[in-house]
Amino acid sequence: MAHYFEIKKNKAGEFVAYFKYNNESIFWTEGYSSKASARNAIESIQKNGPNAELRESE
Repeated sequence: MAHYFEIKKNKAGEFVAYFKYNNESIFWTEGYSSKASARNAIESIQKNGPNAELRESE
């Protein structure tokens, strides 16, 4: 699969959820104190993301 989520610890010891495509980070979440919170963020993105509107600024 070319795209996936990955949870890693950052330098501050927080859990961060990364969305990767072809092993390149496309976006990431804020740092969370628990892995469960990072998983919840991923679930929220998966649930709400497909219906998100596109906003462009000039």
